[in-house]
Amino acid sequence: MQSNPTPNLPQRAVAAVRSRPAVFGFGALFLGVALTCSPQLPVPGDTAHVGGALPFLAPSSASAGASDNGSLNLISDTAEAVLPSVVNIATARTQTLDEGMGSLHNDPFFKRFFGERGGENEPLERRTSGMGSGVIVGADGVVLTNNHVVDGADEVKVRLSDGREFDAVVVGKDKRSDLAVIRLQGDFGDLPALSLGDSSSLRLGEVVLAVGNPFGLDGTVTMGIVSAQGRSGVGIVDYEDFIQTDAAINPGNSGGALVNLRGELVGINTAIASRSGGYQGIGFAIPTSMARPIMDSLLATGRVERGWLGVAIQDLEPEMLEAFGMKPGARGVLVGDVMSGSPAEQAGLKNGDVITRLEGAAVEAVQELRNRVALSPAGKVVRVDYVRGGKDKSAKVTLGVLPEDGVASLAPEDEAVEGEALAGLELAPLDAASRRRFDVPDSVNRGLVVLRVEPGSDAAEAGIRPGDVILEVNRRRVSDLGSFKDARGETPRALLLLSRAGRSHYLMLG
Repeated sequence: MQSNPTPNLPQRAVAAVRSRPAVFGFGALFLGVALTCSPQLPVPGDTAHVGGALPFLAPSSASAGASDNGSLNLISDTAEAVLPSVVNIATARTQTLDEGMGSLHNDPFFKRFFGERGGENEPLERRTSGMGSGVIVGADGVVLTNNHVVDGADEVKVRLSDGREFDAVVVGKDKRSDLAVIRLQGDFGDLPALSLGDSSSLRLGEVVLAVGNPFGLDGTVTMGIVSAQGRSGVGIVDYEDFIQTDAAINPGNSGGALVNLRGELVGINTAIASRSGGYQGIGFAIPTSMARPIMDSLLATGRVERGWLGVAIQDLEPEMLEAFGMKPGARGVLVGDVMSGSPAEQAGLKNGDVITRLEGAAVEAVQELRNRVALSPAGKVVRVDYVRGGKDKSAKVTLGVLPEDGVASLAPEDEAVEGEALAGLELAPLDAASRRRFDVPDSVNRGLVVLRVEPGSDAAEAGIRPGDVILEVNRRRVSDLGSFKDARGETPRALLLLSRAGRSHYLMLG
């Protein structure tokens, strides 16, 4: 299913290529999830701002009843139309070895094998190369790819499907989403830009094609379906809303295209979940709904300014609904903390509020709210609907700019506290001594500090640690052991508001 098939290779050469995942694959970032950029393979990318879907690929009622041969022709037509828009990206970078190794090459043993290497303080450097894929999205030479393909590179070269090679410069990078935009240099003529489709219209089970250069095999097309949408919590980047697909994605595919059968770009292939370093049926692509605004911002300013609400948030667990005045089955995102001076604080939001809608659209999960706020421009006024104490409320919030180091989140005599869910906690009122001992920030001015957690207890299993400060029990403030016992009551379960390193979050015990 490709217009320029790979030449016939000797059998042992094919075997060698297939045996290289351990060489090409990046280390797992999170439980076997690996980025799909090969250290020796280029991956170009670009995004078309003009043009529509390929007219002969638009679905019709006739195609619904077409023969199997007609369906195969549709797939082949799509692959052949898309291939010229996917490029190979080769990078080179200079790495300086760790400080302290500069004197190693003065060691007689080192000199015996490697010869003279310069002065004692001269840093050791080495030249490394990498490869990946990219998508032409602008006829003027704009290519969209992954940040990890070009990050740290001091030389970027792009090879087109027709074999021509061009130098490229990095226009902008965004580590938090793993996207980057590069621009070709020189006289490349009119490039075949791929139009961006609407990834939000994808359906579960819809057929998609992955196009890239795995293991240096240019112009490789694989087919699969949309296995899942809105996949987050994978642990690859800060902002995740991945399309999951079973189309084969391998090292070298990073930055390549995921397209629908209308020939539209719907995702940028980014990572795989694998125990071997190669394809095992689970690949992830950044949807165009996320990529488009980030690309536009990088093209306009070279960087991404994300909207900022200024809250620490967590998913609302079913067992918490009653405590926060929510009806059974209700959905929303729980505010665990509000940053001082933040847009949220200025709009009147408080910890314990449950955000249910943003700009009129329902909010059901932490990652969803984070992504939607981050993709909104700073300065935009947004409506936030929330529930406080069982009552519906709303606020107009003027979004700020997300700080460089910030990510809208996802918290005298010792006496042992016994009883039900809180058994195993040793607590004491927060005082100057415990503040110094556990380095509790000045912003936390009351509560009970956890001195010890009994191993194997419910509290330990829930993740409570020494140094945590309990601010509330069952929505009631606590400042000493008496108020703690009164708030706990006789209930077997307890809703705690904990502060950890100055950030607070809710936790249900029992």
